[in-house]
Amino acid sequence: MSSKKFQSKLMSLQNNLLNFAYILTSNRDDAYDLLQDTTLKALDNEDKYVDNVNFKGWVFTIMRNIFINNYRKVVRSSTIIDQTEDLYHLNLPQDSGFDTPDGAFAVKEINEVINSFSDEYRIPFSMHVAGYKYNEIAEEMGLPLGTVKSRIFFARQKLQTLLKDYR
Repeated sequence: MSSKKFQSKLMSLQNNLLNFAYILTSNRDDAYDLLQDTTLKALDNEDKYVDNVNFKGWVFTIMRNIFINNYRKVVRSSTIIDQTEDLYHLNLPQDSGFDTPDGAFAVKEINEVINSFSDEYRIPFSMHVAGYKYNEIAEEMGLPLGTVKSRIFFARQKLQTLLKDYR
């Protein structure tokens, strides 16, 4: 296929490619960037296109692969590697509240409110916050699963009510 014919076929697909890029990215600017990257990659690899292959499929595959590679790159770059000795950062909850002195004070107040609950609400709620699953809490306390869920729900509601003016 001649270079002019290749370019004209590629230009005739631009609207379809833009629609596909928008479906993949759900963002207009990202879709235009993906279209531009795809067009450039197709032009750079014009010599690799074989005449009897579906041209539209070939270009759409290029776009899909670019999108997947970009997505993987973003995921890799947002991964945090904790290199502390005891994995301190990895084990610290993301919104621990310990970033500021106010946050540490807030945790103290919240713990005081939770500790003011009666045992029937405090224990299952504390276990749930600590990461236990509902069925594990029910088994540990010898209660039906529904009772555990409702006690945690009511403890959460009570906590929200008592701290509604907080911040």
